[in-house]
Amino acid sequence: MSWINNTGPLGDVVLSSRVRLARNLSDTPFPSIADRSMTDSVIHRVHRSIAGQGSPIKSQYQFLPMGDLPPTDREILVEKHLASPDLLENSDRSAILVSREEVCSIMVNEEDHIRMQCIFPGYQLKKALEYLNTIDDVLEKQLPYAYDSDLGYLTSCPTNLGTGMRASVMMHLPLLAGTGQMKAIIQTLPKIGVAVRGLYGEGSEAIGDIYQISNQITLGASEEEIIMGLEVVTKQIADKEKEARRRVMERGRVHFEDGIWRAYGTMTHARVMDLNEFMGLLSKVRLGVEMGIIPNIDIGTINELMVMGQPAHLKKYRDGDTAIKDLDEVRAGVAAEKLRR
Repeated sequence: MSWINNTGPLGDVVLSSRVRLARNLSDTPFPSIADRSMTDSVIHRVHRSIAGQGSPIKSQYQFLPMGDLPPTDREILVEKHLASPDLLENSDRSAILVSREEVCSIMVNEEDHIRMQCIFPGYQLKKALEYLNTIDDVLEKQLPYAYDSDLGYLTSCPTNLGTGMRASVMMHLPLLAGTGQMKAIIQTLPKIGVAVRGLYGEGSEAIGDIYQISNQITLGASEEEIIMGLEVVTKQIADKEKEARRRVMERGRVHFEDGIWRAYGTMTHARVMDLNEFMGLLSKVRLGVEMGIIPNIDIGTINELMVMGQPAHLKKYRDGDTAIKDLDEVRAGVAAEKLRR
């Protein structure tokens, strides 16, 4: 059921939908000022709440202390969007619980004591929130959440106060990016409380024409209102991207399709590809698949290739070989093999 291997509503533009909830324990300082015994206690209590006797979901999650994982395995969790880069920075005092189907993950001692998230393929924010609320209910029955009647859920960063919820959609927007329209969108959306970020969220770049659209406001609005507002924005952006695709086919179909097939040809025959070139070419191949120009390849295959082409996955593929030049060769080989198949 992982978003990587499946497609969902608006799947020709929206790769995935994610909802994340930030929660803290009322009887323990925030992770940034807690000592080691406190953070260890939080890990134990969260683990027991999810996997202990009486938990309705105890068999659904795998518990992974971050300090016990090899660095490459930690990075793989980030590349799959199951963990955040911030979680890796405190690996000696953090942990993660990952559902067997890799739909949900629960990060412990990241910026907050608990950051739980669900990711579904395509546009499915409401479904992700419903699923996540069941996990939240399990934890809240056993753990004392830090909550204020006026401010809502208390979080380490004031921007997450209130619902503690961040909802986001990962979108493939090559035509809006290529025609310069994304610049105006990026400048406009923050004025209505919506942020535009890169592939791995805050602080990351939008490589491969992939952008994350998420809410900025968590205080003063309900979870449902936030989701509804983001749904309107997502559909408007998706409509703009689809209209741009329609126009380019009308005005220069042959040259447009030629660019798609050249990208496919390069990916199936290149011997070396760095990450930026790989993601740029894959964006064009993805577009060709989404528009029906390239047959016999599904979006799940493209998503899988996008993840497999990231550095940690390639290191794992090569049994930990970290030489960058070798990774570029391996990346080209993986791309050619999957696309030709």
